[in-house]
Amino acid sequence: MIIRLMIVKDGRSVNKKMKRKAFKVVILYIVLCMVSGCGSINESNESNTSEVNDMESGQLSGTIPTELEYIPENYETPAKQQGTINKLTYETWESFSYEDHSQPLEKNAWVYLPYGYSNDQKYNIFYLSHGGWSNETTIMGTDQNPSSFKNVVDHAIEDGKMQPMILVFPTYNNTSENDSSDYSLALQLTDQFHNELVNDLIPAVESQYSTYATETTPEGLKASRDHRGFGGFSMGSVNTWCTLRYCLDYFRYFMPMSGSYTSDGDYMADLVSNQGYGPEDFFIFAASGTDDFAYNSFKNQINAMTDGSNDIFRLATSKADGNVVFLQREGYSHDATASNEYTYNGLCFF
Repeated sequence: MIIRLMIVKDGRSVNKKMKRKAFKVVILYIVLCMVSGCGSINESNESNTSEVNDMESGQLSGTIPTELEYIPENYETPAKQQGTINKLTYETWESFSYEDHSQPLEKNAWVYLPYGYSNDQKYNIFYLSHGGWSNETTIMGTDQNPSSFKNVVDHAIEDGKMQPMILVFPTYNNTSENDSSDYSLALQLTDQFHNELVNDLIPAVESQYSTYATETTPEGLKASRDHRGFGGFSMGSVNTWCTLRYCLDYFRYFMPMSGSYTSDGDYMADLVSNQGYGPEDFFIFAASGTDDFAYNSFKNQINAMTDGSNDIFRLATSKADGNVVFLQREGYSHDATASNEYTYNGLCFF
């Protein structure tokens, strides 16, 4: 395709004889390339080849931003093209006795479908975890009472900044909607949430909505991991690190924000390698604010991960040269403004 476009362009300034001559030269060049493996084309059009490979493999991440973008002011108001929020009820089990399956629970998650959603189209999907003192309605609200962040996502998709994707808002709250208000309990619940996530929540969501999972068996979900992400702010960030720890088979993309897990980079590297994965198998988009009480510990974790760790974690300036990007907002603290802005930037990237 690239060569044909070059001929058309050149043909505007050459006569017919030269066109025929140029055409013969191109045909000969194509034959030689087929024999030699087209090495010179790959070298001269590396970015185009990379884009094609990304599309074919489903790795559709965008350009890594050099700094966080502020959410445009008009994004707080409803967009013309509005997605929908749908309540999904599913069956699971009490977290601490999950393996025993002795105490069934009925839980809710909220699912955002982009404007124009169709079951005939496959969508990438991102799971977003709430923080402490929160629940599944905190980030985007409900169908009857949506938050302003829904407007942000609607606008971003409408303006082409974010690809149309499915967003899922679950809760790690267990037997009480107030579980996340207990800090120590919340830490334990995020460490347990992976059981419910991969066995109950993901199959419930992706059997009802159109994703790249051809089936919701463990094998089908693992095969579609390139099209699935998980992120969260504060305790939701801790939940994200736990998901990286336990669920790399199911997720390729992670978005931790202002919530640390450990200061041991080698330990984090072991969590990846012990699951059979290497640095090319995942990508982390991390963000925090300099006035955030969690900033220092969060930054220390990112530094510890990228300053060695057997080269598992690599700071990235492009998708090709790393798998971790850490963006910081000067003066931002631990609040909804920061959470919404980081999430907006991350979703636009992914």
